[in-house]
Amino acid sequence: VKGPIFTNILLADEINRTPPKTQSSLLEAMEERQVTAAGVTHPMSAPFFVLATQNPIELEGTYPLPEAQLDRFMFKIELGYLTEEDEVKVVSSTTQTNTTALSHPLSGEDILEFQRIARQVPAAEAVIQYAVRLVHATRPQSENAPQFVKDWVSWGAGIRASQNLILAGKVRALLLGRYNVSYGDVRALAPSVLRHRVLLNFHAEAERITTDDVVKRLLDEVPEPTSNL
Repeated sequence: VKGPIFTNILLADEINRTPPKTQSSLLEAMEERQVTAAGVTHPMSAPFFVLATQNPIELEGTYPLPEAQLDRFMFKIELGYLTEEDEVKVVSSTTQTNTTALSHPLSGEDILEFQRIARQVPAAEAVIQYAVRLVHATRPQSENAPQFVKDWVSWGAGIRASQNLILAGKVRALLLGRYNVSYGDVRALAPSVLRHRVLLNFHAEAERITTDDVVKRLLDEVPEPTSNL
């Protein structure tokens, strides 16, 4: 009997409470789009998305996610408190008896078609170069890394970060009604794409530096290629 992982959208609630063995199985599903059990490999259906949550406050009984698994996630989005206006909407909608019906649900085929269309959005070489330049600047071993990265970062982002900046940039461009990826798309997406891929060292922790601080400073200091984009 196939378990709940065989779905199009998987919600892993409080994933940092998942034991390492289960995390390893999820890692295989996210990377290989397959699950192996009792020596038998089962392919996943397409599309396949994993959404995960974790509680940053409660640490007891949690298992830190390995960097290899974090790198499989396109984004890490930090949610703070809602604004008063948004909280009023949530309270209003969740304390009534009426339920909202979906008027235009999407099928898996629809999502696959949207993915195909998004990949066709052009990204100029200069924009790709800027995304790669940002990612390279997170790596303290790189000769082009700023001094503050060498001081605060023990490990930088890999090639998936560059790929995800451009892929997400294509989707953002479409959503905003544009037909090409801009530097602004890369800058807007950089915090969500990079914050879980940059590993800080003890010096940064001692100075209360966060990954968002590092990314913000990179966006301020890493120049765009010379272009009119």
